[in-house]
Amino acid sequence: MLENYIPVLMFIGIALMIGLVALVAGMFLGPNKPDSQKLSPYECGFEAFEETRMKFDVRYYLVAILFIVFDLEIAFLFPWAVVLDDIGLFGFLAMAIFLAVLVVGFIYEWQKGALEWE
Repeated sequence: MLENYIPVLMFIGIALMIGLVALVAGMFLGPNKPDSQKLSPYECGFEAFEETRMKFDVRYYLVAILFIVFDLEIAFLFPWAVVLDDIGLFGFLAMAIFLAVLVVGFIYEWQKGALEWE
């Protein structure tokens, strides 16, 4: 049973070796000429004008969480679509209930104004 995994392990090992060789070759063969301009902080073409450790608005995190939730919805749809013929009506109804719960959550967030920017 374990011998079935040997080609996969060899593939992973070879891929890691190629990646490491490329990284090491880039470090030794690539140009390295640092100067004050290259080492200075850079923000959109001009010097940074605020502290770099400033606090972010909570809305950024809310949008990130919403993205993760609805991205997972799509991630669950792909395997479901592949096996839909095998799971039949029960699988279809289970996914319909799952999508309905997510739609209710989306409408709730929309009504609360979590998706609006000022």
